Amino acid sequence: MNILELFSLQGRVALVTGGSRGIGRMIAKGLLCQGAKVYITARKAAACDATAQELSAFGTCISMPCDISTREGMAQLVQQLSEKEPLLDILVNNAGAAWGAPFDTFPESGWDKVVDLNMKTPFFLTQALAPLMRAAAKHRMAKVINIASIDGLSVNPMETYSYAASKAGVIHLTKRMSLTLIKDNICMNAIAPGAFASDMNREARDHGEATAERIPAQRIGRDEDMAAAAVYLSSAASDYVVGHTLVVDGGVTLARG
Repeated sequence: MNILELFSLQGRVALVTGGSRGIGRMIAKGLLCQGAKVYITARKAAACDATAQELSAFGTCISMPCDISTREGMAQLVQQLSEKEPLLDILVNNAGAAWGAPFDTFPESGWDKVVDLNMKTPFFLTQALAPLMRAAAKHRMAKVINIASIDGLSVNPMETYSYAASKAGVIHLTKRMSLTLIKDNICMNAIAPGAFASDMNREARDHGEATAERIPAQRIGRDEDMAAAAVYLSSAASDYVVGHTLVVDGGVTLARG
């Protein structure tokens, strides 16, 4: 096989949760540029629709707004996608939330919301979409990418207890789930991003130069850095990589260690 063909996503169907902004948008654009047909979902319909319209300049991008923080929302998304597609080649579990508060006042609501969306939702959405992915896997290996965080690998000084715990959970969950899914020719891996400009990482977005001073690579992540990682894990190039978490952070995790 030609090396360029290994990274092609021509003819693939992908779903990116939380795809209307930030890392989800970066990934959606990358998949589109490699030839995939991409569905993006997000809770806010207007934002999801607007992003899909913008990304349509790079390929077929379809908005499918849903609130996947609930089982009802997940069921709605799966039903809508099933009505449009007989199979799903690529699932990117990116939708997530964060919460920061001092230890003595950290609320239970800040625990439940973050852990449910960041860790429980990827499990049950993957479970619900497994039939579509198994259908795709009859023709070629299907791919699932969970978006973790370097905060699940090393300690961030900020008091984001539920976020850090949930992302560590995603990393281990990826290992456990991957061993089950690979039996059906579905390959699951994860990405642990460092500092990328987004609404969730306002420090990198609003104070990029100051943030870059703490990164060995001396810059924050660029859109193409995240897109390239996602394309690799979505393509045939990574068919023999199972249950791995790809760290994309410019060296921050090593420096923290």
